[in-house]
Amino acid sequence: HSDEQVIGWRKVTDAVHREEGLIFMQLWHCGRVSHSSMLPNGMKPLAPSAIKPAGEVYTYEGMKPYETPQAIETTDIPGIVEQYRHAACCAVEAGFDGVEVHSANGYLLDQFLCSDSNQRTDAYGGSLENRARLVLEVVDATIAAMGDAGRVGVRFSPMGTFNDVNDANPLETFSYLLEQLKSR
Repeated sequence: HSDEQVIGWRKVTDAVHREEGLIFMQLWHCGRVSHSSMLPNGMKPLAPSAIKPAGEVYTYEGMKPYETPQAIETTDIPGIVEQYRHAACCAVEAGFDGVEVHSANGYLLDQFLCSDSNQRTDAYGGSLENRARLVLEVVDATIAAMGDAGRVGVRFSPMGTFNDVNDANPLETFSYLLEQLKSR
C-alpha cells in the first residue's frame, strides 16, 4: 500500500523472475477478526454487520477476545473497493505476475458472503446477489488494475467456518459466485 512496500517487494519479484518463476500477491482485509489495539488510532474493526465473532485474536499483547466490530457504512464501501484496486496497482508496480483476492476463511469478503455474518438490509446484504456484490466489485476493480482477468485469482472456502462464519446454503452461495466469476 506504500511506495516503500513496492520498492521492497520489487526486489523479491525481480529475484523470482531471474529464476524464471512466477509470483502472485494475496490481497485481503481482516474485517471483524482484527482488534482495535492493532488498528490506526484504536479504531474498531470493520465488518458487514456489528456482530462479534466468537473466540480470540492474537494481538501484540497476546490473545484477546474479539470485539464487536463497526458495521461498514454503505457510503464507505467504495473506499474498500478502492483499497483493493490500489493494492493491485501497487502489485503491478512491484512486478507481481498476478494477485489472489482472498475471499475465504472468515475475513472481510467472506463475512459479506456468509449469511450469518452479513445481516445488512441494503444493497450489500439480504439476497445472495447482494451478499456477493462486494466480492464481485473487488474482483472487477482488481481485474481492471491488473489489466487481465488471467492475472487475478479468487480464494474462497465454501464449507469453511474458520473465524466464526457460516452460510445457511453454501452450495447455492458459492455456485452463484463461481458462475459470476466464470463470466469475468
